[in-house]
Amino acid sequence: MKKRIQKILKGTFLVSDDSFKNWRFIIFISGLAIVMIASSHSADKKVYEIARLNNEVKELRSNFLDGRSRLMRLKMESAVIAKMKEKGLAPSVIPPKKIKVKSQN
Repeated sequence: MKKRIQKILKGTFLVSDDSFKNWRFIIFISGLAIVMIASSHSADKKVYEIARLNNEVKELRSNFLDGRSRLMRLKMESAVIAKMKEKGLAPSVIPPKKIKVKSQN
């Protein structure tokens, strides 16, 4: 057991006659580690992108609701009357009359 640990610490397993097997295994493990690290970075980028897009969606939804509420206030009859008073117009006191068109058959 002690000799094995010494061989590993000295690195003789990398230069011995059957070291080709060890080098293949080390390169394979290194490749897997690189793939794992790249995958982790890719997942982190996607998480940050999702968080950014969620914040953007919340902001746009807030702007939409704000614009819709302002539009509703502007469409109210009292708001229209106030805007028209500024221009010198007033609502009619005479009710409208319905016009019926008869077809010529």
